[in-house]
Amino acid sequence: MTRGEFESELRRDGYQVEEGEIKPHTHRELHVHEFDARVFVVDGSITMDFGTEKVTYRPGDACNVPAGTRHAEHTEADGVRYVFGRRPAA
Repeated sequence: MTRGEFESELRRDGYQVEEGEIKPHTHRELHVHEFDARVFVVDGSITMDFGTEKVTYRPGDACNVPAGTRHAEHTEADGVRYVFGRRPAA
């Protein structure tokens, strides 16, 4: 999936589209969001820790984080730039 396709899909599904960045060597502790989120990695990488599963996403990868999903976020030396969508929980 391309960035353009991802953004079109977000808009179609009622998400607000934004851009974000997390600096290198950042560790965000376990937390939850009160909104549904989708993330598309543009540059760098991010490891999402869902408790029993850790997944590293790189450029071109996307993931869904439904509202209420406990997760932590970790970056390495490259940090991460991403496009994300958020919408009120379904």
